[in-house]
Amino acid sequence: MHIRDKLADAAKSGKPVFSFEFFPPKTAQGVQNLYDRMDRMHDLGPAFVDVTWGAGGSLSHLTCEMVNVAQTVYGLETCMHLTCTDMEMEKVDNALSEAYKAGCTNILALRGDPPRDTEKWQAIEGGFRYASDLVRYIKSKYGDHFDIGVAGYPEGCDDEQDPDVLMDHLKEKVDAGGTFIVTQMFYDVDNFLSWVDKCRARGITAPVVPGIMPIQTYAAFLRRANWSKCKIPQHWTEALEPVKNDDAEVREVGKHLVAEMCRRILEAGIYSLHFYTMNLAQSTRMVLEELDLTSQDHTPTKKPLPWRQSLGLNRREEDVRPVFWKNRHKSYIARTQDWDEFPNGRWGDSRSPAFGELDAYGIGLKGTNEQNTKLWGKPESLRDIANLFVRYLKDDLQSLPWSESPVTEEAGAIRSELIDLNHRGLLTITSQPSVNGVKSSHPIHGWGPHGGYVYQKAYLELLISPSLITELIDRIDQNPNMTFYAVNKDGDLRTNAPSDGPNAVTWGVFPGKEIVQPTIVETISFLAWKDEAFRLGSDWANCYPSSSASRQLIKGMMENWYLINIVDNDFHSTHGVFELFRGLQVKNMDGPLDYNKPTVNGHDPKPLAELNGFHKKSDTRVFNEVLN
Repeated sequence: MHIRDKLADAAKSGKPVFSFEFFPPKTAQGVQNLYDRMDRMHDLGPAFVDVTWGAGGSLSHLTCEMVNVAQTVYGLETCMHLTCTDMEMEKVDNALSEAYKAGCTNILALRGDPPRDTEKWQAIEGGFRYASDLVRYIKSKYGDHFDIGVAGYPEGCDDEQDPDVLMDHLKEKVDAGGTFIVTQMFYDVDNFLSWVDKCRARGITAPVVPGIMPIQTYAAFLRRANWSKCKIPQHWTEALEPVKNDDAEVREVGKHLVAEMCRRILEAGIYSLHFYTMNLAQSTRMVLEELDLTSQDHTPTKKPLPWRQSLGLNRREEDVRPVFWKNRHKSYIARTQDWDEFPNGRWGDSRSPAFGELDAYGIGLKGTNEQNTKLWGKPESLRDIANLFVRYLKDDLQSLPWSESPVTEEAGAIRSELIDLNHRGLLTITSQPSVNGVKSSHPIHGWGPHGGYVYQKAYLELLISPSLITELIDRIDQNPNMTFYAVNKDGDLRTNAPSDGPNAVTWGVFPGKEIVQPTIVETISFLAWKDEAFRLGSDWANCYPSSSASRQLIKGMMENWYLINIVDNDFHSTHGVFELFRGLQVKNMDGPLDYNKPTVNGHDPKPLAELNGFHKKSDTRVFNEVLN
């Protein structure tokens, strides 16, 4: 979505929006840390984020990568900075092409600062001299695909302090095709509002997005103000000077100062705030909370779908996904990134594209062996592993091999039942409670347009011992409302699903729209998830030395246990799926595990392949061959 449209919606509704700026870090670990922070800051609800461009494209590859990740993986509407500095036409074309392929539709066109080893800015041969030239070029190449922002300087810039000349330059950039203006940082609100009035008097009607620099430390506050040559109001200095040696107190005082500045901007009818985060979250979050612009529990204020949408090229209309990747969003994006089209309205024939290979970047277990050992310890019994799952459910552990993020609020309705299962050695991977027609505005279960109602079937996915699988399946078969898929690492798949087609486990009813069914359970995707789930467990085992008890324990479970998912198709039932496990418990949780193969009436169970009339093969490609 174009930024100008987001700004127009905010102005029309009178509801403020905000955005964040990030810059490419210099180290690989810094990049990963920033991605994790971007993931968390997504839930604050920014209208967009932008990513800066190094002088002369010095970090251009990283800027393009960050734009792609933010847009595609994290579902953040992203604006890519692009500068004229030391940029030949070919570099500009490559950058625009990468942005286009990432699904990015917004560019901030800048002249840029001179490289550090050059005192004065100068155009290179075959490049652009002014930002207005770059704006015209982008418009000529891509038409209206990109919404183009330009920079505004309420207090002047390094090589030009004449306000009239700067206003002429701004007018030229907007006339060339710039549709919104992002300002340099400032702290003098009176001067900023006067500058906006002068813009309007000059005939510049593009919306202005004020640049806000939160206060992290006193030294950084002074350094950035001096760098940008912006005026510091006297009462700010008087408020900050007495606490300048206490960083926590500086942030607290700074929060109130910056928030009061933002209130004056909003009261003046400018309904957007752009935060220069410096790749940090705390100070920005504190200001937003002071302004009451984000929920206190940091959950997204509005969810179009129950899962996070990707804004990658051709993915904006995607509205159906398998439930299995509920806790591994990034992995699902990576494994489906090469699909030509994505499910919209129904799952249908989108079963046929192959899921990406497991060795692709971002799919395996995150972290080093040392980091993971520190996080999850050295389990030597099933009880040790079960206790990790219980800690995760109690918010005492931030992640598990199968869950990249902390447990969600949604689990609160069934938290006690999940904890009980894990205490008995039944390791829960993914779950959702049943929901019977709550409003789409519900703070936990709500999603989709205003005025709708959403529904869910109870869903439970877990790792289960082979000694219990037969008893559990017998119980499921006695309940006509329950359907399941169970599979081990070797592909021994069993199910009572009536067909290979999708079973919707989440849906919504909204005014003027067909029923939306965004989350499903389905055969082919479950087989793809099976490979990933057992791979993650094996990766965890390999974090420990080959002869260690921890590796042998986890490896044995991955080679012998079953992954099972169960759907209670009666969405009125709140706890029926948990009744299936009454009295079931893994024996000897503190000792060696029983890996005996399950039997049905004294015989080996038939795999799904035989039940459906064709020979079983563990490779998931065979199922694609049969279904297509």
